[in-house]
Amino acid sequence: MIWKHTVGIIASCAILTLGILLNPFQVDAESLNWGFQKSKQEKQAQAGSAFDELLKKYGAYYKGSPDEKILYLTFDNGFENGYTASILDTLKKEKAPATFFLTGHYVESATDLVQRMVKEGHEIGNHSYGHPNMANLSEARMKEEWEKFDQILEEKTGVKKTRFARPPEGVFSEKLLAYGNELGYRHMFWSVAFVDWYADRPQGKEYAYNHLMNQLHPGAIILMHTVSPDNAAALPDFIRDAKAKGYTFSSLDALVNEAIEFPLSFH
Repeated sequence: MIWKHTVGIIASCAILTLGILLNPFQVDAESLNWGFQKSKQEKQAQAGSAFDELLKKYGAYYKGSPDEKILYLTFDNGFENGYTASILDTLKKEKAPATFFLTGHYVESATDLVQRMVKEGHEIGNHSYGHPNMANLSEARMKEEWEKFDQILEEKTGVKKTRFARPPEGVFSEKLLAYGNELGYRHMFWSVAFVDWYADRPQGKEYAYNHLMNQLHPGAIILMHTVSPDNAAALPDFIRDAKAKGYTFSSLDALVNEAIEFPLSFH
C-alpha cells in the first residue's frame, strides 16, 4: 500500500516538474480578451481600471472624451460580402469619416473598394495580414503580420504605412501593445459592438439599429463588420438619428491628435 502511494507521489512530482519546465500555458496566460460593460442611457462603456491603465500606458484607445458627443465609426473587413459599397455611399452622403481595419486577403481581393476608401478620405487600419491570434505570436511573427499587410496595402493603394492596429477577435497582450508601439502602431479597441459578423445570419435592419442606438454614448468607438446586410441597412438611419441627438462624427486620427499626453508617432 505504501509502495503504491510512493509511486503515485513520484509520478505526480514528475508530471508537475515537466509541466513547470515546458509551461504549455505560459502564452495563453499572457493573452487578454477585450471586453467591457456596455453603455446604458448614454453613459460611457466601462472596461475597468485594469484595462484602462494598460491601454493608457501604450497610447491605445477604446473610447474618446466623456464630455464631447463625438462618435468614431470603425469597420472590420476580413472578406467582401457585397455591402461595403453601400456603407461607403452612406458615409459619403453623410460626410462621416471612418476607419476600416482590413486584412491582407481583403486588400488583395477587394482592391477597388480599398482604393475607394482611401480616395474618399477614410483611414485604413491594420487588422493583420492573415488574421491570426496575434497574442500568441513571437515578436518576429507579429512584425511580419503587420508589415506584410502594410506592404500589400502600399502596392495596391500607395498608402505607405498604417498607424492604427486592431487585434483579430480582440485577443491581445501587453507584449503586443508594447511591441506595436516600437514599430509605430497604436492599438484601437472599441466601446460599442454586437454580434454582427455572421454573414449567413442576417437579423434585420432594426436589430443593428437598436444595438447601435442603445449603446450610444459620448466618445464611442463603434465597431461594425461590413459582411452584415443589417449594418448597411441601418447605418443611414443611425447616423441621421445620432446627429439629431447632437452627436458628430470624427476620425480616429482626430481623436489621437487631440490627446497631447501621448505622441501620434512613436519614432
